[in-house]
Order: sequence, then structure tokens, then C-alpha cells
Amino acid sequence: MDIVSRFINYVKVDTQSDANSKTIPSTVKQKDLAKILVKELKELGLNAFMDEYGYVYAKIDKTKDGHKAVGFIAHMDTSPDVSGTNVKPRIIKNYQGEVIKLNQDLSMCPKTSPDLNYVIGDDIVVTDGNTLLGADNKAGIAIIMDFAKEVITKNPPHGDIYLGFTPDEEIGRGADKFNLDYFKADFAYTIDGGCVGVINFENFNASSAKVTFIGKSMHPGSAKGKLINSQHLAFEFHNMLPKFLNPAFTEGYDGFNHLSEMSGNVELTHLHYIIRNHNYNLFKFQEEKFKRIKDYLNNKYGYEAVKLEIKESYLNMYEVLKDDFTSVEVAKKATLNLGINYYEIPIRGGTDGARLSFMGLPCPNLGTGGFNFHSRFEFLSINQMKQSVLILLEIIKLV
Repeated sequence: MDIVSRFINYVKVDTQSDANSKTIPSTVKQKDLAKILVKELKELGLNAFMDEYGYVYAKIDKTKDGHKAVGFIAHMDTSPDVSGTNVKPRIIKNYQGEVIKLNQDLSMCPKTSPDLNYVIGDDIVVTDGNTLLGADNKAGIAIIMDFAKEVITKNPPHGDIYLGFTPDEEIGRGADKFNLDYFKADFAYTIDGGCVGVINFENFNASSAKVTFIGKSMHPGSAKGKLINSQHLAFEFHNMLPKFLNPAFTEGYDGFNHLSEMSGNVELTHLHYIIRNHNYNLFKFQEEKFKRIKDYLNNKYGYEAVKLEIKESYLNMYEVLKDDFTSVEVAKKATLNLGINYYEIPIRGGTDGARLSFMGLPCPNLGTGGFNFHSRFEFLSINQMKQSVLILLEIIKLV
């Protein structure tokens, strides 16, 4: 099976994760793809398995001493932000910058989706505008699987190679049950997002904030001096946050506070935020701002009108990788050896690699050729996906 067929097959499997679920994985349907991967890995002759939590592992035994053990990791789930049900991918050959009509209501072109400029002349895969594509991160899965096929078929000299596929990365839980007792790599790479040649070794420090507002309900006809509308409390809280930390105004190393979900009525309202910053001190300052606003409003209204719960999600992997840049330098050399430019870009998000780096497995991220993730405008360069396979093959020669 070629890499394009693999990718098309994988995106047709609905693996959307669910942040509100308490199970591991958060959705059972993620195991549908896990079972497919185990079957395909076994067909390659590998001793692959899925554990009770839906993680898939396999190992390609070394063919020569003197090489480091290296790992490659991709996540199976797709974002909860946009439906991943009944994905209908479409291949456009030799894209030349024209308007792409996704469906009757949606289209995209380089003016509205500037990343299309990076794939002029490439064969690309797009959606039908009704779902996301799932290149995040089924492109990474297809790359690793095609890489594994090439290694087994051509048998180049290499050290131990570990393969891992995780659930629930999109909701920040992908590393929760990762089995480092099995996955004995000296370092690893997540293969997840961005154009080919991207090497990410910095990411956001991240936390989530759940803010609960408790109002005092009263019939509006006799509410004067008595009614406290929890929805108005929520508006007041949100309007006290720094205006230009809205992610719509940020880029590069800028941090943000993103209101991701809201619900409520007069008596009770909930706001959910994600808090992000590459700089740890600024990150903690943003969290502190949430706490100060909560205290101010509770003091103003004279009761516990606002409750706040902040939970850390992951930290900046750079704080670990800066002490040993071997994994990053190997990726740079492998990329240049193939005549591909590399790009050191800070991730405005996070990967399983961030958590895994702090758990003792250095794990930068490499690009896949995917763009516009978490949206109906998501697309993938087939050419770049194939180049990513070559980078992985070059890495195992160098370690």
C-alpha cells in the first residue's frame, strides 16, 4: 500500500477525541484506527500491540550496533473543534494557485489561505468543506507507517527503532499513559504538523482555566437591587482580561488567553479558557491575572460570585532540550542532507513531545506537509508528506 492510500484510508476513520470524557481513550472509536495500525504493522512482520488505553506500539530491532535507539510518534485522534465524521478527501493534482471550491458554500485560495502558496505545483488533498481533513495527525501516521515499510523492505543499518501512536493528544492527554518502560528510545520525534523541514523544539507553556459564575436569580419585574445575572458577571470578567491577548491579535512568541467554550443562564455560567505563553514568567503572570480578577469581583459583590480552577496542561520542551540538542541537530543534518531547507519555528500549541520531554524522553517535532489544522480548510501536500518519509530514513542513518 502506498503512502497516499494509507492516508486516505486513515482519514476516513472517525477518531475525534472528547475533552469532556473521563475515559482513556476519551472516545472508543479511536481504537478503530489503533486496530488497523496493529494489523498493518503485524503484516510488516513487527510485534505490534495495542494496550488497554488504546496506545499502539511496535519495535524494529536494530541491524547494527553503534546506533542510538530512536522513536517516532504520531497521534490518532482529531480535534473536537470540527467534525471528523464521514470525511471525504479529494486530491487535486499539480495545484497552481487557483480557487478551490470545497462545496457550494465554501472555497479557498492563496489570498484567503496563504499557506497554499507553499504547495504550488504539489498534489494536495482537501476536504469537501463539511469536516476537517484529519491530516492532523493522520499524515504523521501515514509517514511513520510508510517509513516502517521502507526500513523493513530495504533493511538499512540502524539501531533500535520504536514506533508509537497515541490517543487524545488534541485534548492534552496523549502522554498520560505513554509506556516509557517499553519505549526505550534515546530520543524521539513527534511527526505532527507544519510544512516539510519544520523542526519544532519550542512550544507554549499551557494551562486551562474553568471559571464558574454564580448569580442571584430574581423575576426581572422586581429585580432592582436584587438580581445578579451570572452571564453579566462572565461578561465583566472577560472584559477585564487584556484585550490584546486575544489570539486573533497574536503571532510568533506572543501569548494569549483563548475563550474556547461558554454556557450558562442567569444563575450559573461557565467559561473555559486556554492560557498560553512561550515565556514561563509571562505565562504565570497571565494565570495570576485570572486569579486577581476573580478576587476583585468576589470582593466587589460581597460573596463567592466567581470560582476559578486552573490546570496545567504542558510546559515548553525547550527547557529540557536546551541541555542536549542532539535530537535537534540530527534532524537539521538529515534535512539538509536531502537538500531541504529546515525551519526552526516555535509551536503555537503543544505536542505529546512536550510532555514526553519532561518525562525523560527528549522529543522535538517534525513537519508533515499539513496546513490549516482544526478547520474545514485543512489541506495536505502529498509531495511534502513523501519528503518527510525521506527525512525519517535519513535520521536513522545518522544516529
